[in-house]
Amino acid sequence: MTDTVSRSSACLETKIPARLDRLPWARFHLLVVVALGITWILDGLEVTIVGALSGVLQSEHTLHLSSQQIGTVASCYVAGAVLGAIVFGWLTDRFGRRTMFYVTLAIYLGGVLLTAVSWGMASFAVFRFVTGLGIGGEYAAVNSAIDELIPARLRGRIDLIVNGSYWIGAAMGAAATIVLLNPRLLPIDLGWRLGFGIGGILGLAILFLRRYVPESPRWLVTHGHEKSAEKVVGSIEDEIRKDTGKRSLGEPRDTLTVHPRKSFGFGIIAEAMLSKYRGRSALALTLMVAQAFLYNAVFFTYGLVLTRFDHISPERTGVYLLPLAAGNFMGPLLLGRFFDTIGRRRMISATFGAAGSLLIVTGALFAAGYLSAMTHTAAWAVIFFFASAASSSAYLTASEIFPLETRALAIAVFYAAGTAVGGIVAPWLFGTLIGTGSRWYVFYGYIGAALLMLSAAVTESKLGIDAEGRSLEQIADPLSSA
Repeated sequence: MTDTVSRSSACLETKIPARLDRLPWARFHLLVVVALGITWILDGLEVTIVGALSGVLQSEHTLHLSSQQIGTVASCYVAGAVLGAIVFGWLTDRFGRRTMFYVTLAIYLGGVLLTAVSWGMASFAVFRFVTGLGIGGEYAAVNSAIDELIPARLRGRIDLIVNGSYWIGAAMGAAATIVLLNPRLLPIDLGWRLGFGIGGILGLAILFLRRYVPESPRWLVTHGHEKSAEKVVGSIEDEIRKDTGKRSLGEPRDTLTVHPRKSFGFGIIAEAMLSKYRGRSALALTLMVAQAFLYNAVFFTYGLVLTRFDHISPERTGVYLLPLAAGNFMGPLLLGRFFDTIGRRRMISATFGAAGSLLIVTGALFAAGYLSAMTHTAAWAVIFFFASAASSSAYLTASEIFPLETRALAIAVFYAAGTAVGGIVAPWLFGTLIGTGSRWYVFYGYIGAALLMLSAAVTESKLGIDAEGRSLEQIADPLSSA
């Protein structure tokens, strides 16, 4: 093996990032995507079940919640995700990606299983909060690990597809509710509990898969573990040679010079994000707020809209959520490659802009009473085709435009800030608007979401980074390279 690391006092020269970026796509990369990204499938499964349950949970035979209480519970989940993102984001940068994606997954699965045995409003809200803690930490740890292990030329499309896989779970959840919420098949207070319990048990298999995912070599080398980084990269290369049959993987070109250290304090990180990268910080915040408000306001309360305005029975709302889930997944799947070819700036602006514009038109038609449950759902499926790609690109942006040593915390900070504004307020606001029974009040909420999406499109066109095909270290110098 060619030695790619050399030391000179406290200075370290390495080609490890270049070695990772030159690798051909292989089974190793697929395993990383499946083992880490499958969490989004499970999250989509149980969050969609919650959305479809909005009508059932108001029954006196279940938890007997009001529309406002359902919105409050959704806000508790998001509040947990905000706190989990911040805490585990910092811990991920401090102690490594691999350790934290085990811890956060365990917390997430524990919260899901506890939700299945909720006995009232308070317990349901607390267990949703715990679930949120885990999923918030997962966003930081998993996105960091994936971006640092996937070759630069494929990073955009893979990141979008991984985040978009949430909607595979959403489709599964919507389909499951057709059976789980059918009172002719299961007692009304049992079906919704089974939905959470089955999802949590299935998630335990992920813990086994993740043992095959190594620590990020990029994280190892910048934190003074160059021997471990060499060992991990060498093992990956050997595995890919065996898998692809290629004896040579090509020579890595770029060399990175770093000054490794065990940890990086908040002062160093804050200075980078608020001084050198303040424009990027404004960009990431704007994208995160817009997509968080749209999804937490609209998608997760759509079950309430169907039951309140279209008089769809609660056990049938899953039928209408399936097309929305399909549109949300097909967007990142079909548009993802263009983020690596046409480019980040153009595609992010286009998808945010298209979603915002279509939302205004759909909202006006809904308020005027021109949409049936079927046509309303079809319109939302088209909106979410673009909005899902835009949403996934927001996470991609936050994870790739900041230095490696603060990547997980950057994802966490902007996810938390965006979610706090768009995620905690939005479910409560839309639950209240829907509770009024006025289509026009709901329309005003749609207008707010649309304006946020359009402002994000404009901000991306002005401040966006052309990150396609570039290594993470070229996009933002590691703090340790200074």
